[in-house]
Amino acid sequence: MGEMKKDPGKYLLRCSESVKDWLRKLKNAGKVLLLITSSHSDYCRLLCEHILGEDFEEIFDIIITNALKPGFFTQMPQQRPFRTLVNDEEREPLPSLEQPGWYSQGNWSHLNDLLKKITGKSDPKVVYFGDSMRSDIFPAHSYNNCETVLVLEELEVEASQQVTTDRKDSEPLEKKGKYESKRQKMWPVVSEQWGSYFVDGVTGLEGEGETQVHTWCTSNINTYSTIAIPSLQAIADLSLDHKFPRFCPDKPSFIGYYPRPPAALVPRPSEPITQE
Repeated sequence: MGEMKKDPGKYLLRCSESVKDWLRKLKNAGKVLLLITSSHSDYCRLLCEHILGEDFEEIFDIIITNALKPGFFTQMPQQRPFRTLVNDEEREPLPSLEQPGWYSQGNWSHLNDLLKKITGKSDPKVVYFGDSMRSDIFPAHSYNNCETVLVLEELEVEASQQVTTDRKDSEPLEKKGKYESKRQKMWPVVSEQWGSYFVDGVTGLEGEGETQVHTWCTSNINTYSTIAIPSLQAIADLSLDHKFPRFCPDKPSFIGYYPRPPAALVPRPSEPITQE
């Protein structure tokens, strides 16, 4: 923390203007923006001021720090109440959340009650972005029925450069993002020892032949994520009403990755991939 405070630019990349503009567009469109992190408030402020700018608090309606995910999604209000903050120090527990603001710890139940109050809807729809299957995607999907967007940097490395899906609901050109037409530089970071993040080779019983199967990670992505993207930058230039192909049990396993599926998941005619 001390070294980070001295020189945050050594460890952090600033957020692009297009991503910040996308967040502002969402808010201007009437969406309620939440920031939920397990980091403490002082560390969150340090990171966000460098990454998003000193006015980052104006972007989000509700900021929750020290959320202690994944427990935030599963604990009852009496087990994990929200707390107010004064100079980054946690104070008395709150019986409920009554208004937007910056809070510590907490639980999904009280947050959802506040969202109902803000939106005026009995069942507000939440789209949750996260980069951890354990702490973000699985609990948000399984316990709170959120639409989940997995931010998966491995997708940037292994995304197919040639495969496109023939979809009837394909977006017109004006609704496509810059990310779909421009490929950023790819770094050769796929492990030579472990291979693809998405598939693994299983040798036959008699040591002959090899079958490609989904890894445990891929199976979880297909089950608990609505879509998967390599970064927020990948969708920042899209229109807010862009329609994404979703993961679905009755569709090929590579449908749901945006802007491109991992090359390893797209079967070649002679190399079918088995789900495991």
